[in-house]
Amino acid sequence: MDANAVSHWRTWAWITWLVAAMLLLAFLDLTVHAVVVSSTALVLAAVSGPAGWRRQKFDKLDLTVVAVLYVAVVVLFRVAFTVFTATNVLGLFLCFGTGLTLGVAGPVFYTVRRGRHLSDLGLWLGNWKQAVGLGLVLAAIQFAVTLLGYPLPTPVDWVPLLVMSLTVGAFETIFFRGFVQTRLSASLGQVPGVGAAATLYAVYHVGYGMGGEGMVFLFGLGVIYAVAYALTRNFLVLWPLLTPLGSFFNNLNGGEIELPWESILGFADVLGLMAASVWLGHRMLRRSARRRAVAGQRAQRP
Repeated sequence: MDANAVSHWRTWAWITWLVAAMLLLAFLDLTVHAVVVSSTALVLAAVSGPAGWRRQKFDKLDLTVVAVLYVAVVVLFRVAFTVFTATNVLGLFLCFGTGLTLGVAGPVFYTVRRGRHLSDLGLWLGNWKQAVGLGLVLAAIQFAVTLLGYPLPTPVDWVPLLVMSLTVGAFETIFFRGFVQTRLSASLGQVPGVGAAATLYAVYHVGYGMGGEGMVFLFGLGVIYAVAYALTRNFLVLWPLLTPLGSFFNNLNGGEIELPWESILGFADVLGLMAASVWLGHRMLRRSARRRAVAGQRAQRP
């Protein structure tokens, strides 16, 4: 079997695993689901061969920046939800919004600073058809398992939650998949990188004040998201459908978060700041490329 055939087999094996993992949400206890998902993923990774365990280069600076940004985001969220709480809405939102924005702007500007393209963060359209196709399949399964037939409350009780879910989903996709997972996979190998990123994704929910049982399920869910992203390396596989749908259902079903209509403007502002940081990072890369091109032309002159 040639290399292309092997790669094709691995891709379809992981896609089949992803579909099965999402479908099992309808049948298994959440903790059991996490155990089944993580163990079967490890077995499939072992069967797929040594490619997933190879690392590129151990980069201390990458790992340091990942650790610093991760701690900063978790601390900001923790302060927002356990110090300010809903009794101080302004303080809560400012800390929460700062953490969300930092989780996107920090990776963008660090990536630019290292001379890497934003495709390193999944922010590109090179294979958008594959990413959107896989994202639609997984999101359709998640919708059928969670939201199909779910009785929605009055719009004020769910529309702001949906906007919040879109904002948080954008942050999680870029920060945890595009940045944390990519950088860990480069230094540790793809399989260890996926496992470490899924662990950090689960643990970061301590910032929301979540307990250990919920984190076990989120580890399994983090493995699913990480594998989907690893197959496409494109943020469109997870956002704006898959991760926001999961967050939206969790917030809606939990019934613990109440947001006024005005919160939509706040989350729209955060989304705008995220988009602005990506746009600015893209401009900085183009400007740097032009400077290098001019310098190269000057060097070639007699």
